[in-house]
Amino acid sequence: MGLEIIANNLDFFLKGALLTLEISLCAIALGFALGVPMGLARISRVFPVRAFATGYVEALRGTPLLVQIFIIYFGLPSIGIYLNPLVSGILAVGLNSAAYQAEIIRGGIQSVPKGQMEAARSMGMTPWQSMRHVVLPQAMRLIIPPMTNEFIILIKDSSLVSAISVWELTLVAKELNAKYFDPFTIFLFVAVVYFVMTYATSKIMRIVEKRTAIPGFGAGD
Repeated sequence: MGLEIIANNLDFFLKGALLTLEISLCAIALGFALGVPMGLARISRVFPVRAFATGYVEALRGTPLLVQIFIIYFGLPSIGIYLNPLVSGILAVGLNSAAYQAEIIRGGIQSVPKGQMEAARSMGMTPWQSMRHVVLPQAMRLIIPPMTNEFIILIKDSSLVSAISVWELTLVAKELNAKYFDPFTIFLFVAVVYFVMTYATSKIMRIVEKRTAIPGFGAGD
């Protein structure tokens, strides 16, 4: 059979790959939307805010993503919240990514020289205006390389949602393997598809990094 299995089921693989990308993009967006305020909260001078963000980051990074997926999909119904597998998967992966993105954003903010904030304050800006108009724009450029790594990891981690029967790429491969029993060909092909997706992501982010590089910070050299 070999490559004939791949050719005859190319539409299934394509649907699985598209759903994998959909899950990844939604989770990245959710993670970024939560990661920015969490990153700011991590360096807040208000202790309860900083403590909450620290607890969130440590809890999400310190427990397996698969367990978090099970908590949302199997655990939430016990308190009356019912989500379908796809929404559960996106929510779990997005919440998990938010913890990592928050740390990346915190590091980016702290990498901006303190003199930038002081200069903005000396011009009459409030602390929030200084953060929003001076520090954050520079930090967003500095975090592109570590964000690229996070996006690549997230694409690969999205395969875990197959455990709750989301028909993304990995589950498609498992079902086809159960039918044809040719694991080497099927899973090797799936590995190639994942590699293409992560390699393309890396190249796209590299272009973004070069176009937004800050002179003197070494990015995009």
